[in-house]
Amino acid sequence: MTTKRIAIAGFQHETNCFGVSKAGLHKFEMADSWPGMLHGSQVILETDGMNLPVAGFAAAAAAAGFEIEPILWCSAEPSAHVTDHAFETICGKLLDGIKEAGHIDGVFLDLHGAMVTENLADGEGEILRRVREAVGPKIPVVASLDLHANISAQMVEHADYLSIFRTYPHLDMAETGARCVPVLQCLFDGETLFKAFRAVPYLIPLHAQYTGAPPFDEIYQVPARLEQQGILAEIALGFTAADFPDTGPSCVVYAATANKAAAAADEIVNLFMAREADLDCSMLSLEEAVLTCRQSRKKPVVLADVQDNAGAGGTSDTTGLLAALIEGGTKSVLMGLFHDPESAEQAHAAGEGAMVKLAIGAKSNLAGHVPIKAEFEVLALGDGTCRYTGEMYGGGVATLGKTAALRLVGFEAEIDLVVTSLPNQCLDRAHFTHIGLDPTHYSVVCVKSTTHFRADFEPIAADVFAVSAPGAFLCNLEQVPYSNVSTRLPNTANR
Repeated sequence: MTTKRIAIAGFQHETNCFGVSKAGLHKFEMADSWPGMLHGSQVILETDGMNLPVAGFAAAAAAAGFEIEPILWCSAEPSAHVTDHAFETICGKLLDGIKEAGHIDGVFLDLHGAMVTENLADGEGEILRRVREAVGPKIPVVASLDLHANISAQMVEHADYLSIFRTYPHLDMAETGARCVPVLQCLFDGETLFKAFRAVPYLIPLHAQYTGAPPFDEIYQVPARLEQQGILAEIALGFTAADFPDTGPSCVVYAATANKAAAAADEIVNLFMAREADLDCSMLSLEEAVLTCRQSRKKPVVLADVQDNAGAGGTSDTTGLLAALIEGGTKSVLMGLFHDPESAEQAHAAGEGAMVKLAIGAKSNLAGHVPIKAEFEVLALGDGTCRYTGEMYGGGVATLGKTAALRLVGFEAEIDLVVTSLPNQCLDRAHFTHIGLDPTHYSVVCVKSTTHFRADFEPIAADVFAVSAPGAFLCNLEQVPYSNVSTRLPNTANR
């Protein structure tokens, strides 16, 4: 039997259509939370062992005896639209790589599912369309998607199978890629998979999409149960900052008959409808957050600045929560990560132990935001090379640029914070410990993250609260100025 040759590639971006800056080609070429653009054998070598779909697929494919033909892999930190130049350049490299690979038997793509470009509402649908056009109708094309994917009919049409993360925080990214391998083998064996695609008719804010609590701890048990019946069910919860006609939750089901696929898809949508009232969309106001910090606990309280998440296209430099904590005289606070290259540079120029006057945050020109002007002690300096230690990204390395740990002085409030030269979602304790700050030694830990932080910070927390501080990633969906989304808000939006 001839060894099957599989071309693999990745092109990832989660687009916040209300963000400040766009993703040009250089954003895909540079390293950030993940490696910079990889070509050829680098795709395998530099992602090996990481919790990434491409790594999970490559390992499972090799174990299955497939021959892998790596083309490219790249991602950019979530932001506003992908530029047309970046999209066309990367797509061109991807398609050229497929053509130059010679004979291939299948294609695996590591995609996100919420990419919007300057002129394309459905980035992944267009990638899949072009790949399908290049390989023809008979070559199996499978792809992995993020749990926050906004799935379109075009994506479903051009992919033989879409494998989707089942956890948020995303602890199963490698597993999701690996799940494509047995499906490819079934397709090679001549099995037919009938598809059923359904959209859920309401939006879900990201901080309410946590899969470790109701209702998603129940909903995400359904795929495993259906798999015992030979049915493959994949569920996406949607990315609410993408202003796209297909924004919102959905499911894609694959089965041996059209009727089985349709029945399972209907079952999943019915479960979403039955559990809508159980969504927890609540957020503390700034005043409530300050009061919460005054309660005595044996472990830190973790406050999530959910609307200023760099991992969702936020600027990671808003100061609303910081200002409230200062005004409230809050004690023993650790906060990060602030994307503030100017302050990081000034701290490095001053040196460790120096006292330096800084204007922290609000450098992105986001309307209504002002810096916090104060004196700070420079506690520690770093080059921004941060090796993750938590479960989600463990083994990977974040590139933060020049980094500084700072202590506010001259105020009743006791606040330490970390500023970086490159934006990065604060989702791992290593973001603090790599520069000498231990979150367990504080009473309050504030993270600029929406949900991913839970994997590494919940184990040390007495309580976790989402806070409604101003930012560029709106979690109060009533405030989002949609132009293209018709899906309704959940009936718990104001809870």
